[in-house]
Amino acid sequence: MSRSLKKGPFVDVPLLEKVEVMNRGGEKKVIKTWSRRSTVIPEMVGHTIAVHNGRKFIPVYVTENMVGHKLGEFAPTRLFKGHTTKVAEKAATVAGAPGAPAAGGSAAPAGGEKPAGAGS
Repeated sequence: MSRSLKKGPFVDVPLLEKVEVMNRGGEKKVIKTWSRRSTVIPEMVGHTIAVHNGRKFIPVYVTENMVGHKLGEFAPTRLFKGHTTKVAEKAATVAGAPGAPAAGGSAAPAGGEKPAGAGS
């Protein structure tokens, strides 16, 4: 559900104040923020905002296309390494078990059992 239009976009007050001070002074410094929920507004365009992703700050250079989106969208919190395939899983299990007996090998049965076909 989106925010009411009469309320306007949500931006944390300290972040908004920092952006306004930088705009008045014509400065271009990196602004650190933990406010991932803040909406990007036109006053932020051209600034670099370091957004915290839970572990470190990700520098985000704000462009016109980002206006209306949330800052958290540009600082991913998880690292996606891709889906594994069955071939890759099988290769990982074979390579990950050094010293394992080869498939179809003639190893002695465990527990002192007699081999199949041996008479009693």
